[in-house]
Amino acid sequence: MDFVNEIINSAPELSDVAFISLCLFSFFTSVISAAFGLGGGAMLVTIMASLLNPIAIIPIHAVIQLNSNFFRALMMWRYIQLTWMLPFVIGSIIGVAIGGQVVFALPKYILQGIIGLFILWTLWGPATKAMKASWITFTSVGIFSSFATMFVGGTGPLVAPFVKSTTDERQATVSTHAAFMSWQHGIKILTFGVLGFTFTPYIPLMLGMIVFGIMGTWSGKNILTWMPEKAFKIAFNTVLTILAIRLLWEATKSFLS
Repeated sequence: MDFVNEIINSAPELSDVAFISLCLFSFFTSVISAAFGLGGGAMLVTIMASLLNPIAIIPIHAVIQLNSNFFRALMMWRYIQLTWMLPFVIGSIIGVAIGGQVVFALPKYILQGIIGLFILWTLWGPATKAMKASWITFTSVGIFSSFATMFVGGTGPLVAPFVKSTTDERQATVSTHAAFMSWQHGIKILTFGVLGFTFTPYIPLMLGMIVFGIMGTWSGKNILTWMPEKAFKIAFNTVLTILAIRLLWEATKSFLS
């Protein structure tokens, strides 16, 4: 029991209840991401913001999301579409490199507001059907989403409409999106390491959240398997819309405060 308590108390400024809560939330948000293709990461970073040291939120979130997305992609690797992977990865490297230079200077609420408005526009605006996939498009998405992820953490909803426009079925949408985000979070982790963030004190917490995240991903994958295509599309758009509204709300609160 003392060993367990020592592990739980190892993370800086984190109570026993917070440690256990983060592990459980990692499970539930992974279920959501695996079932609907997105949403879990944005929810998790919001929860982590109320429990973790502010400096550690985005780096630790990146580790957890890399695990969640990687295992989701691994479980459904047959459905991954690689056509636009390379330009997205190139864009991600550029975006993270730029974001790393100004990560402590740009107000977070500005990016939250831009992302929220863009998601709503791509979902419900007149240009949604006119969106065309190209090297320029996916490189640009990689640059902007990776730049933004250095500040807001969960930018999966920003990438999701572009992935959805190039995939025909729910398994392809979820697995391809997971592969894209795995690259992005991996590049982000390396960048935070270069910037000097020390991950070591948080290893027990990260391992606990990773284990629960894997279990959540497996559970969510089973939900996705039996979910009808029409129901998935409705749920996908609904989750995206809710997340966009949440981003706009957070941006407005921060601007007015």
